[in-house]
Amino acid sequence: MGGTVTVTDGRTVEPPVVPAALRGRLAAVAALAALVVLVLGMRYAGDAGPGRTDARIGEAAYGVGAPWWHIASATDFLGDPAGALLLLVTGVTGCLLLRWQRAAVLLVAGSGAAVGVTKLLKPLAARTINGDDNLAFPSGHTAFLTAFALTVALLATGRLGLGPAAGTALVLGAASAAGAAMGWAQVATGAHYPTDTVGGWGTALAVVPVVAWAVDRTADALRHRTG
Repeated sequence: MGGTVTVTDGRTVEPPVVPAALRGRLAAVAALAALVVLVLGMRYAGDAGPGRTDARIGEAAYGVGAPWWHIASATDFLGDPAGALLLLVTGVTGCLLLRWQRAAVLLVAGSGAAVGVTKLLKPLAARTINGDDNLAFPSGHTAFLTAFALTVALLATGRLGLGPAAGTALVLGAASAAGAAMGWAQVATGAHYPTDTVGGWGTALAVVPVVAWAVDRTADALRHRTG
């Protein structure tokens, strides 16, 4: 399979974290996602309340009762520092056991970069919720879980040697499912407007492919230099 780690002359040769078959498609997805974030950020810049779409979706999702509130709270925890650390430690441990170091780097760097970009964008958008001190757009929780799921699916695509169609479907499906789950949790708990979560989802889709490309380029350059 194209994603199998091989050993040549006693040296481990790791596969790329971005399969060649997906590079063009992921670049297009990243560009489109960045455009979505830009448009939403400009549309809701400086707002202190929900838009019309936010209000309609929020009315259906906010204030859910048991057991949905507990599910929403548990999902929200996965985007908190403790929950995120738990997911990352589990993922990195699995990558290291598989002797795939660049995959471990991507899990941390991709998720961290996605959250970091949301922190940079929030003061630029200056959209608030539940008070002037709570910057809302884009959602960092949604960006994290989307980035984590996208990365895991990307790595699975490489390990399984999936083709362009199946690989793209797996990556986008996993990212969308994770983004939808965390997005619902953020709206249900009143932490974000629905469009904030779309912004977080788009941020992850825009950032992770770029970080993955950088990880591959850096790892390949180091391998050639030491070789």
